[in-house]
Amino acid sequence: MSILCGLPLVECVYCLACARWAWKRCLHNAGHDSENWGHATLEEFEPVPRLCRYILAVYEDDLRHPLWAPPGGYGINPDWVKHKKTYEDTRGRAPPYILYVDHDHADIVLAIRGLNMAKESDYAVLLDNRLGKRKFDGGYVHNGLLKAAGWVLDTECKVLRELVETYPDYTLTFAGHSLGSGVAAMLAMVVVQNRDRLGDIERKRVRCYAMAPARCMSLNLAVRYADVINSVVLQDDFLPRTATPLEDIFKSVFCLPCLLCLRCMRDTCIPEGKLLKDPRRLYAPGRLYHIVERKPFRMGRFPPVVRTAVPVDGRFEHIILSCNATSDHAIIWIEKEAQKALDLIMEKDNDAMEIPEKQKMVRQETLTRHKEEHKAALERAKTLDVPHFYTPSASEYGTFDDEEQEEESSRRRLKGGSSSFGSTPKKSNASESWDEVIEGLFDKDEHGHIVLKK
Repeated sequence: MSILCGLPLVECVYCLACARWAWKRCLHNAGHDSENWGHATLEEFEPVPRLCRYILAVYEDDLRHPLWAPPGGYGINPDWVKHKKTYEDTRGRAPPYILYVDHDHADIVLAIRGLNMAKESDYAVLLDNRLGKRKFDGGYVHNGLLKAAGWVLDTECKVLRELVETYPDYTLTFAGHSLGSGVAAMLAMVVVQNRDRLGDIERKRVRCYAMAPARCMSLNLAVRYADVINSVVLQDDFLPRTATPLEDIFKSVFCLPCLLCLRCMRDTCIPEGKLLKDPRRLYAPGRLYHIVERKPFRMGRFPPVVRTAVPVDGRFEHIILSCNATSDHAIIWIEKEAQKALDLIMEKDNDAMEIPEKQKMVRQETLTRHKEEHKAALERAKTLDVPHFYTPSASEYGTFDDEEQEEESSRRRLKGGSSSFGSTPKKSNASESWDEVIEGLFDKDEHGHIVLKK
């Protein structure tokens, strides 16, 4: 046709199509990912900057004489730190972490640091995976992160159980950044599945905050555990958006901008419906909190806004072409912007904080909204026919159930003798490896789902 008409029509159409794609891609900014989400309330976002500071405290050698404390300090009482584990203590099985009893906020916190690019053991955790290698609770997870979480639970199980029983009104919070966020998310899932190991702790007492989260679990798990796991993303952060396996990202870390650009072009050309049909594809876990503090074609930073939702489709599927894609991944910037956002929310909700009746009403409204959003996400996943997805019963997964259902679930689990991770009373001993134990805990039902062996 081009020859007959004397004009390169096909080539012109092709160039126009490419130009249109590039224009739309360059105009896509982080604000588009969460433009239809609701705004976070004071109560639900309050722990985020505080937990960021706890994660930063893991980097200190001596908490009584800190060297890199943020303005205002870490907010940690050294006398309340149960212990602090270093790389020598973990022997490379997991990143360093601290176990802290926060009496001011009635919280038991296990905070895990992010990737140390100078430690081969951290890379070993990342590289211990391939697409579809590890199944868990009817979905897929990152194998290395799950093994690290299992080691932490085996190591701290006794101490955590004592703390949970000593302080029955305290919540149990797992927090982490980057690599640590994946370990924290896996740890929360393992604890929820094995609550009897921690004194049959109620599901509603367990929570996780993943800062700059790694894509570590399949979509069905990410939605089902949204009542437990919360992920915090700062503006253009690259890690929650790239579906490139973590092991490939850090293999190419020295040419990361090139990798992100190529991945951006590839993912844009693949229909999202096709991506949702891949059961092995990993996603950022749980409920998402998106901190937006920059606008397209504007200079500088604006007052940050926090949006939240439990999305199914449109779950940070496209990388943002931004010079801040890597800097927004830093825990220091997340803490700063989260604190600014919290201060702004507090100014708006000052009246509700001063009047107990209003505070209680806001808390109830937040809980109700979370229930509705989670149920809507479950229905949306079912409508989109997400692979391996099924709507869990309230008593089985603790999805906003009442106390009677929670107690009944606990009694059934204990009666059935469900095994716990790391060790089992009848089949395991202290010498068994983590892999042997986890393989012996699950079986397939008639539908091909992974279930706990009875």
